[in-house]
Formats: sequence, C-alpha cells, structure tokens
Amino acid sequence: MFTDNPFAGLSASVSPMIMQAYVVVMIILVVGGTLYDIQHKRSAHYFFRIWRSAIGAGKRQVTDGEVLSRAIQAVGEGLVSGEFCNARRRIAHLLTMYGFLAYAITTVIMVFWYATPSPPTPTLLPLLWHIGALMVCAGGYWFWFFLRIDVTAEGHSPLRIVQADLFILSLLASTTMALIWSFLQAADSAWANVALGLYVAATTVLFGAVPWSKFSHMFYKPAAALQRRLEEANGSRKNLPFPTSKPEIFGSARKAPRNY
Repeated sequence: MFTDNPFAGLSASVSPMIMQAYVVVMIILVVGGTLYDIQHKRSAHYFFRIWRSAIGAGKRQVTDGEVLSRAIQAVGEGLVSGEFCNARRRIAHLLTMYGFLAYAITTVIMVFWYATPSPPTPTLLPLLWHIGALMVCAGGYWFWFFLRIDVTAEGHSPLRIVQADLFILSLLASTTMALIWSFLQAADSAWANVALGLYVAATTVLFGAVPWSKFSHMFYKPAAALQRRLEEANGSRKNLPFPTSKPEIFGSARKAPRNY
C-alpha cells in the first residue's frame, strides 16, 4: 500500500486526462477562491491601509536591508510556526502543514507524470504521499479533539461544528478517505470505488470552499508576520507600549495558558 501509486491503479478505469483536469480545476478554484476572498473581505485594502498607517506612525526609517532581514525572519518564523507559544499547538500545526505540503505536491507529481503503470512510479513518491496524509491526520485530529480553544478553554463539545471548522474538517476528510481508498484499492476491495467517491467529494469541498473556509489564511499569515516585524523595526507598534523586561506579578502565581 505505502509504495503503490493509487492513481496509477485508478488509470485502469479513469483516464489520466480526467485526473489531470480535475487537479487543474482544483488549482483554479484555490486561486479564484482566494482572489474572491480578498475582494469580498477587502483584505488587501485593509492590509495596505494598515501598512501606510504604520509607516506614517513610525519613529524611524527602515532601510531596505532591514526589510530583507525582517522578511527572512518572517519566513523562518512561518516555517517553524513560531507564532505559537504552546509547544503542543506548534507540533500539531507543523504536522498538519508539512503533511499537507507532502500530500499535495506528491499528488500533483503522480497525477501528471506517473498516472499510468508505465513508467513505474518511484517508490519515494507514494511513500511521501501516504506519510503526508498520515501527518495531516495526526496533527489535525490532535488539534480537533484536544487543542481547540473553544473546547479546552470554553468548554464546548468536541463535536460542535461551526463554519470556521470547514477547512480542518474537509482537510481531515480528504486525507482520511485518501488513506482508506488506497488501502481498499491495494486490497482489491469492492468498496474501493465508494471510498474514491468520498475522497473526491471531500477534496472538492476542501478546494472549492476557499471563500467560506480558512484555507486562504495560509496566504495572509506571511504578509501579516512581515508587517508585524516592520512595525517593531520602525517603532510604530500600532501605538502600543513596548513590553516591559520585568513584568509585575500581582496575587498568586498564574497557571500558564494551554491554548495559545
């Protein structure tokens, strides 16, 4: 199972061109959905307005070298999910992020270059595809049942679902059904086609519901991280005071927050 390309096996009943066209449509849905989300929510307008305000309120001029340095720091912070202080949330986020990247990239490679049994698929590609899906499941289910703020901090049921959960649930459904489909296909089970249908449905929701889910946030976060670092560099800080090096503690020692 882990070394078999499930898309090559699918080519016996589904044309590789259909699989490739589906992947192209999903990419178009992501791009179009993100652009619609930006236009509908006026995210770009808000970002540039805040950017100009921060420049105007800055106490010093930031050089081009500092901008480049801060951009590199923002990228590095994103690669290690440095915005999370809680180690468990960071690990869960890293598992999900890098698992999704491995899952999505290897899907594209196998569908466009190894969609048939000939030429044979390098063993590494389906291995990374399965490992990526497992990483998403590990990080996603850990987050869903044990790390969500509305569950751990607000006492809601882990089964409570709101629109903000659309992204994580569709992502988990896609990767879970991908693994089940691959297993059933390798076992030559009659249920493989049912799992395939559910896999396609979940994946279509994942990429087609971008304007209504948090999918596009992965594109906003790097820009927001860079803006925050430039505000720190020019001294504007949204007019907030600088943090004190020796915060005063009142009352008894607090329990460290588990959610953020």
